[in-house]
Amino acid sequence: MMPKHEPDSQLRRFELKHECGIAMVRLRKPFDYYRRKYGTWAYGLDKLYLLMEKQHNRGQEGAGMACVKLDAQAGEEFVFRERAEGSSAIETIFGAAGKQIAASQQGDPMRTDHVPFAGQIYMGHLRYSTTGRLGLSFVHPFMRRSNYRTQTLTLCGNFNLTNVREIFKHISDRGQHPRQQADTFILLEQLGHRLDREVERIYEQLYASGLRGLELTREIERKVDIARVLSECAPMWDGGYVICGMTGSGDQFTLRDPWGIRPCFYYIDDEAVVVASERPVIQTAMNLDVSQVEELLPGQALIVNSEGAVSLKQIITPTCVAPCSFERIYFSRGSDADIYRERKQLGANLVPQVLDAIDGDLKNTVISFIPNTAEVAYNGLVDGLNEYINHEKAEFLIQHIHSLTQQEIEDLLAYTVHTEKVALKDIKLRTFITQQDTRNDMAAHVYDVTYGTLRPHEDNLVVIDDSIVRGTTLRQSIIRMLARLNPKKIVILSSAPQIRYPDFYGIDMASLDEFIAFKAAVALTEEQGHFQRLNDIYQKCVNSRNGDGQTVNHVSELYEPFTDEQISAKIAQLLMPEGITIPIQIIYQTIDGLHQAIPNHQGDWYFSGRYPTPGGCRMCNEAFIRYMEKR
Repeated sequence: MMPKHEPDSQLRRFELKHECGIAMVRLRKPFDYYRRKYGTWAYGLDKLYLLMEKQHNRGQEGAGMACVKLDAQAGEEFVFRERAEGSSAIETIFGAAGKQIAASQQGDPMRTDHVPFAGQIYMGHLRYSTTGRLGLSFVHPFMRRSNYRTQTLTLCGNFNLTNVREIFKHISDRGQHPRQQADTFILLEQLGHRLDREVERIYEQLYASGLRGLELTREIERKVDIARVLSECAPMWDGGYVICGMTGSGDQFTLRDPWGIRPCFYYIDDEAVVVASERPVIQTAMNLDVSQVEELLPGQALIVNSEGAVSLKQIITPTCVAPCSFERIYFSRGSDADIYRERKQLGANLVPQVLDAIDGDLKNTVISFIPNTAEVAYNGLVDGLNEYINHEKAEFLIQHIHSLTQQEIEDLLAYTVHTEKVALKDIKLRTFITQQDTRNDMAAHVYDVTYGTLRPHEDNLVVIDDSIVRGTTLRQSIIRMLARLNPKKIVILSSAPQIRYPDFYGIDMASLDEFIAFKAAVALTEEQGHFQRLNDIYQKCVNSRNGDGQTVNHVSELYEPFTDEQISAKIAQLLMPEGITIPIQIIYQTIDGLHQAIPNHQGDWYFSGRYPTPGGCRMCNEAFIRYMEKR
């Protein structure tokens, strides 16, 4: 039994969670412009809806939207917000906004004065809180209200910080009293505090110059330096983030982390400024070519001031840039031109391993995929195998062209990869993000098999998935399902490498004991009788809390004695359902193959343990401590 340590219990107060889709729209013309050109003043609101609906894949737990109305009169609300929980949250919040708009327009659809959500700045958010807190109060956007428009701040983001405890202490030591300890609340208070100080700084300057009253207030609104506010706060943040904010007076910002972990894209023209988590979303909503959408650079902020002027500011100098590769493999929409090409290449990279696994016998092999996210990698795999076959055909023809009959030539030309849709997904359920208490029960009912797609006991069956994280669905559903077809051998491919380490930057992978690769490494260690290695790693992790190797990932030592092939073989054993006798082989993408397919997104800490920030290493060591203490 491992001893309990107080720092670990403190750490659990700051629960990891995942907010994962953002959208912003800033109008740069008067309402009359949009009325004349598009027939409606609600151009910005419509675009926000499209941006959010097209990112529905990024958040089905809840959604929120907010609007700043710059021409509101004194005594009227100038910031409007709607939030809702559930998979239909987008429909709910826009439906609620629509009812308020219709009630205020009094039959005049072109009216905007005194109408809620008839504003110039819109912010939207989609939420997955897979390992964190639930409830409407945790749905973005968050708001910090004030009677002064400049000091009213609305915030949302796709982020996860690893050092919330340190930030909490920093701001509480300065006299603030945050009401919550979640990272979003902490950031709202930290940024709000710095915004207050910025307003005070400008106020003192302008008051000394003789300005008073409304003239003084309006001049403060024009002079607020959002870049200064961000520069005072962001350098102490450790984690992956894209944070969006807007003030009641019209300042707006989007800031990306200096490691480039979380994605962010934008488009600017003379009509609008548009920001979203994914590039094809902006392309679709704005009808743009891929070259017209820009990527926000690591550590950079896109800032729009109260008068609509746009600037790009480098808030933090990038170090160890490591954009998340798992975004490209799994989470982002495959309709992005680059992501589509990358996923196909991930599939093509597996061709040599597949040929080895089936002893080159493609004539007696059926190729398929696990729907639905692996389909693009499957296409790449099939293209790669057909390229191999065509090369073999060409070599054979060169050697035998003068001796072949017409029938032999026709048979040769007809030879191609045998593909079938073997697996069907019956239930719209992603067990990757289902809560743990129901994941196992649901996994067995996700897929069904297509009968008659291969010759029993004669054909090999090769199926590709985008990733094998926990292996729950494989063990409880997929392998049993595939075995019903009685193939000679089952080969299961993962277009991603072995996922060995937790993520702490916003993807639902925070617990070591859920990873089948980790379980396999532990099982191999124990089979060899090296129990002390686990205790040694544990002690190093505990010592790192005191600053001894705090930026070293000690968990990586668990995997060092084993090859990738050894771990894959053990994974196959662990996932083999009872009663199944068909040979099963599991093949993973290599890390080199990952980098070759996705060269511009080197963030591979899930697979390699190379965390780009100190907080990632620290949290990984803490995860191992929790694992050992539970044992």
